[in-house]
Amino acid sequence: MTRTVIQSGDAPKAIGPYSQAVSVPAGRMVFFSGQIPLDPATGELVKGDITLETERVMKNLAAVLTAANLEWSHVVRCGIFLTDLGDFAKVNEVYGRYFPNNPPARATVQVSALPRGARVEVDAIAVAP
Repeated sequence: MTRTVIQSGDAPKAIGPYSQAVSVPAGRMVFFSGQIPLDPATGELVKGDITLETERVMKNLAAVLTAANLEWSHVVRCGIFLTDLGDFAKVNEVYGRYFPNNPPARATVQVSALPRGARVEVDAIAVAP
């Protein structure tokens, strides 16, 4: 899939592992529901700090990507929902490992609560080649 990262010097630079915009040719789009840090084996939230929770969220998303026959490179947009923006740097660190080059466009917002008491949720949109 041809994926073009769009950057403008007239807009603020990204302050994390995301692009200002990403252009892709029209194709099969896959919309991924938000994942929270549930252990798929137990159905329970993982115990630990925000780093462990974020890692579980990204592993959950990876499993659904695989089920859709897609890879991280096909993801063009993510949304991150945090109950505390103070966790932004730690979440960014984990998230960024999944997108080392040309990361997708992204929004990060603080919310008052997430399902099951989670502290982080991530959703995604991918375009199949």
